[in-house]
This record gives sequence, structure tokens and C-alpha cells, in this order.
Amino acid sequence: MEPALPSLMAGPGAESLLERAYIDALERVDDMEETRARILDAAYEQFCRMGIQRSTMEDVARRAGVSRITVYRRFATKDALVEQVVRREFRRYFDQFLIDIEQAETAADRVVLGFVSSLRAIRRNPLIGGLIAAEPDQVVASMISDGGRTLATVRQFVAGQLRREQRAGNVSGDLDTDLVAELMVRISASFLAIPSHLIDLDDDEQLAAVARRFLVPMLEPPTAPPPA
Repeated sequence: MEPALPSLMAGPGAESLLERAYIDALERVDDMEETRARILDAAYEQFCRMGIQRSTMEDVARRAGVSRITVYRRFATKDALVEQVVRREFRRYFDQFLIDIEQAETAADRVVLGFVSSLRAIRRNPLIGGLIAAEPDQVVASMISDGGRTLATVRQFVAGQLRREQRAGNVSGDLDTDLVAELMVRISASFLAIPSHLIDLDDDEQLAAVARRFLVPMLEPPTAPPPA
């Protein structure tokens, strides 16, 4: 059976898809040549409508209005095409995350908005959210079978945002940004991978309340124990 998210994982020494999408977002990379963009748009629509496994390169070419040869000239294999489609969706996630948190006035508000935005963007994405809903077991497997690189990439992204807050004087310089980011990312990932029977993940207000109660306090470094 074809894996649901084959492009999330990478071999030893190779960058993962999330790492490349993250770097693209930070560097504002834009390599969207017109025909390539049209093929990616068509593939995204095809995969959303029919699923990845049931879609062929011929289907994508037909939907894009180009020849099959044109598709293969830009994407040598179906796996390469799938990877680029999913990578673009994660790039859009990172871009939207940065836009959403800019609306907040405080570091605490940005943590809340970031948490809600992340879950909303991924769960409501027709392609990625659909894969999570249809094949959660494979999504979890793709997240844990790569030696933690997928989670580490998102942690790096979140830790970078927390360090910006430190430089701006919005959170304590003593905050362990990498550890706090790790915990925040693991909480978010667990909600994405494992359905909750207590929290409605489609209720933004409920998610915001959870973030304020449990994530925002992480912005405060632990107090030193009183002297013995």
C-alpha cells in the first residue's frame, strides 16, 4: 500500500520535507514557474478529490491541461509530485502561522493564536487534514519513524519565534526556548494525531482556552527553589 505521507520522511543525511518547507518560508522562496504551478494546482485538486493512491500522473496532466510528458519533465515520479504538493501545503501553513501571530499584541496572545492557527490550518487543509482523518495510523507512523526529525523541525520553528520574543523583551531571557517549544509542539502533534473525547478541536474558543490555561504559563521560567 502506498504510504499516506511518504514525503514527510527523509533518509539519513537528507533534509525532510518539513525542513525544506520551513526554510522556504523563512527565506521567502518562490520558484513557481507557470507550468509547474499549474501542475501542482491540478495535482492538489486531484489528490483532494480522489486521494493520492487512486490518482495517476495521467489524471494530473488531464486536469492541468498539459501532456503527460510535460508533467514527467517537471516531476520525474509520482512520489516526487506528491512530495512537492505536500511541501507546498506545509509552506503555506508556515506562512499563515506567521501572519496569524502578527495580529496579537502580547507574547501570550501569540502563543494562543499560534496554537489555534496550527490546529485549524492543518485539520482544515483538504489534503493534509484529509489524510490525517482517513489514515491517522500512517500519519502517526510517519511522525515517529523518522527519528523525531519532523517534530524537531516544527520545534525549531516555534523556538525561533520564542527567541524573537526574548530579544524583544516580551519573555524572560531565562526561558528555555527549545524545551518550551518541544513541549508545545508535542502537545499540538498529539491533538492532530489522536482524536480527543474531551476537547472539540473544531472549536477555536475551546482551543484558545486550553492554550491560555496550559501553554501560556510555559512562558514563565521555573522559579528557583527556596534555600534550604
